[in-house]
Amino acid sequence: MTEQPVHWTKSSYSAGGNECVETAALNADAVGIRDSKDPASPIIRVRPAAFARFVTYAAAPQN
Repeated sequence: MTEQPVHWTKSSYSAGGNECVETAALNADAVGIRDSKDPASPIIRVRPAAFARFVTYAAAPQN
């Protein structure tokens, strides 16, 4: 089985810099999160549902 290349996406809030995180769909069961400054650093893997909850929380207005 050949491993498929992973397409990493940088946050639109990074303004083109390297001060952000990147995410990628690793497979149907995992989203990868990594430091954009150090792409070789360890990847945090979370389930898609957990990542969706995080994004919803992060995008919500904070008091």
